[in-house]
Amino acid sequence: MTVHVPLLVRPSRLRRRGGLFGECLAEFLGMFVLISFGCGVAAMAVAALPGSGRTAGATTMFLGAGDWVMPVAGWGLAVTFGVYVAGGVSGAHLNPAVTLAFALRRKFPWAKVVPYVVAQVVGAFAGAALVYAVYHDAISALDQAMKGPKTNGHTLATFSIFGTFPAQYFHGGVWGPLVDQIVGAAFMLVFIMAVIDMRNPAVRIFLGPLVIGLAVAAIGLSYGANAGYAINPARDLGPRLFAWLAGWRELALPGTSPGAFSDYFWIPLVGPLIGGVIGVLVYDLFIGDALHLRAQMSKPPEVGCTRPVTAANEE
Repeated sequence: MTVHVPLLVRPSRLRRRGGLFGECLAEFLGMFVLISFGCGVAAMAVAALPGSGRTAGATTMFLGAGDWVMPVAGWGLAVTFGVYVAGGVSGAHLNPAVTLAFALRRKFPWAKVVPYVVAQVVGAFAGAALVYAVYHDAISALDQAMKGPKTNGHTLATFSIFGTFPAQYFHGGVWGPLVDQIVGAAFMLVFIMAVIDMRNPAVRIFLGPLVIGLAVAAIGLSYGANAGYAINPARDLGPRLFAWLAGWRELALPGTSPGAFSDYFWIPLVGPLIGGVIGVLVYDLFIGDALHLRAQMSKPPEVGCTRPVTAANEE
């Protein structure tokens, strides 16, 4: 059913919204939705459910490996709805790694890269602020109940609501988490390219965001524990900046927990950018080029051209 929706802004003031400014607003809102629900499910799992008495104890977050499904599913749905919200205006990159890959291989204008990335980071910051505002009491209660090292009264557990950090078995090493982020982002770009490439067996356009969300969930299930599967520089940087301002200080920036890891903040920024470029190149090398060649071979001859004469044709 078609319904006429009146404009909120007068047409004379709306023209700027039809170009880059409007696209950046869409990236901001899409990223705001993504982080509001992604960090929101992390706050539920880490602080709200334990603090509300719905788990075995006030500081009990996970009892088994299966509990990991909750945040993974939440992040997958967060990506899905973020893409649904922004897709019609900006294409819903919602990730600097995607924006960079599209600029390198999909003719996305380089002039738009920085504005898109800024909008994504600001949207992520705003989403983290909303999560903190809603779950402030639960976060404070968990910080007070937790024992062990604290930074400015905050714990690593509550920081995990907003930012990512490496698993203990890396012993503060750099290469393991960096490779993890490269691999995760590379897979993400391969999946995204496969979904949006109309030369491939196409996903119906209204199902595209859902499939991309499932792809992110698949990465979380397969590669999530090593480093929290940020696979998105804006997803990590925006909430990390907020966490720093909200009091987590060095846990957020430069990303240091004494005896665990140091200066970690750059890994979820650089790793996904490298992985995104690798992912789009791998897709084009193995799939994109073959699809292009098949499309060329199936094209009918141009008007005025003739096909080669064969014995079958003469008969």
